[in-house]
Amino acid sequence: MKINTTPETTAETEIIDIHTHAFPDQVAAKAIPALEKEGNVKAYHDGRISSLLVSMDRAGIARSVLCSIATRPSQFEPILDWSIAIRSERIIPFPSCHPSDVQVLDQISQIRKEGFFGIKMHPYYQDFFIAEERMLPIYERICREGLVLLMHTGFDIAFPRTRRADPAAISQVLGKFPQLKLIATHLGAWDDWDEVERHLLGREVYMDIAFVLDYLSRERALEFLNRHPRQYLLFGTDSPWADQKAAVAQLKDLGLGAARQQAMLADNARRLLGI
Repeated sequence: MKINTTPETTAETEIIDIHTHAFPDQVAAKAIPALEKEGNVKAYHDGRISSLLVSMDRAGIARSVLCSIATRPSQFEPILDWSIAIRSERIIPFPSCHPSDVQVLDQISQIRKEGFFGIKMHPYYQDFFIAEERMLPIYERICREGLVLLMHTGFDIAFPRTRRADPAAISQVLGKFPQLKLIATHLGAWDDWDEVERHLLGREVYMDIAFVLDYLSRERALEFLNRHPRQYLLFGTDSPWADQKAAVAQLKDLGLGAARQQAMLADNARRLLGI
């Protein structure tokens, strides 16, 4: 099967998935079964870049942001090198650095120097709380470098329900760093949406809808997506943990209206990523 590595859609119609995952081929073979077992979930493809591209073609997705997670400080360089190797017009990597690395601030600057748009961090896999003191210099450096921070927020299906990334803590971070280009994934905080409504809904904070629409009623999803500022909503799937084609169809079936839907599927991500 021929894999298309250049987008065929126009700027007006292209779809950008702001939240996907994949691994080097040799890593994917072990990582996907392990993650399936850990989270009691089933992946929709085998976690390779080639499979992500096939999934994108099926779904009509032009570009995907590929999120890596450095679960140990030693993973920074391999992730950065791989991100450099696989980036293309269709695949936009967000590398990762570990908060415990003594070189983390320099690594953030290196990510910007290498031409990347953003960084991915995950409080559970990287063992931090988003509002703790040691994270503040990290946010300051991300702001200084003009990078996007795509942060797992809310609970995680594979971990005990410790409040590492809850909406109240997110609000604290935003209060200290109003210029931070934060994407609070999973509609502000996965499976903590009452608190999202209390602390984040309606504020100027980016939210994606990755791994959300199967867990919220249609009515509540519509309420959230209509109440939040249109320019701060992003389409994301968490692929391979969701079917990209089905996720596109779910969003379109909500009946948000053409302008809000177009903003979510492409316009906001294009602006945020400088495309």
